[in-house]
Amino acid sequence: MLVTRLVYAVEDGFARLPFHWMWWPALGGLVVGLVGLVAPHTLGVGYDNIEDLVSGRLAVEAAVALFSWKLLSWTIALGSGTSGGTLAPLFTIGGGLGAALGAAAAYVFPAAGIDPRIAALVGMAALFAGASRAVLASVVFAFETTLAPLAIFPLLGGCTAAFLVSCLAMRNSIMTEKIARRGVRVPAEYAADYLDQVLVRDAASRPVRTVQADMSASEHLAWLESGAPGTRHQGFPVCEAAGTLVGVVTRRDVARNLDPAARVADLATMPAVSISEDGTLREAADLMTLAGVGRLPVVARGDAGRTIGILSRSDLLSAHLRRLEETHALRRGLDLFGKPRSA
Repeated sequence: MLVTRLVYAVEDGFARLPFHWMWWPALGGLVVGLVGLVAPHTLGVGYDNIEDLVSGRLAVEAAVALFSWKLLSWTIALGSGTSGGTLAPLFTIGGGLGAALGAAAAYVFPAAGIDPRIAALVGMAALFAGASRAVLASVVFAFETTLAPLAIFPLLGGCTAAFLVSCLAMRNSIMTEKIARRGVRVPAEYAADYLDQVLVRDAASRPVRTVQADMSASEHLAWLESGAPGTRHQGFPVCEAAGTLVGVVTRRDVARNLDPAARVADLATMPAVSISEDGTLREAADLMTLAGVGRLPVVARGDAGRTIGILSRSDLLSAHLRRLEETHALRRGLDLFGKPRSA
């Protein structure tokens, strides 16, 4: 969390400089070179530093110095726009911090049996897990590198804690923050699609008013203007005398007709775009979008010619409204500890 914010704080600082952005990498490279003169181990890829931290060959003072100088040079280099990676630098920074904290904890609690080498390993994996939000990848990478079975549980605990803190404190990770700043929405959570959980038969309007294919347009228009039950819909399934679905006619189709004697079947959209009662609202929404229609006749299971209801866009919105009302009622009915509020 702090590392991500520090990187983008440096980037914002470069953006406020009074000269062209093409000079930013040069300035960042100059700072990295000056840091390298003071701490040469901060230069290069840094895998030797990672090996020294995990093996315990670095003293506590050296680990603290490596962590501090590497953090400074890396954040300035990345914030200035210089091309660079995140894996090895984050491992180096996290390993140095973990080794220092592990040594401090071992000094304060000598009976706890804390191993600074394991602390360094957990530190580097946890920092990368928090910054990238790739928990399992961080754990597997650290374990595969060391083949230390005793580190599995500390790695799982440290990486999970880092992931939770990162999710609670920041909306985006270090990998997606720049994309989000450009105005692109970056989903950070995975949730089940509510429309994919509701069946069409549970949301469709029933009973459905059907129109006979041989009915005249004037008769149908007169019925629409009567205000009888079922006339509120904008479209109606058109069926033959045997009840077989053949198309859909809308109010607009009838209003644009200039021949009162025309058959409704001649005005309808044919063939009808329909959906089975066993389909989901997600399938219905996709079908409406692809076909460019606002309503779908709902046909019986195993009988695509028998219409049992109609599903409109307003029915889809009503399903969403029920979900919102249920969620709001649940949140309103629970207090901070998850218990019902007293009346």
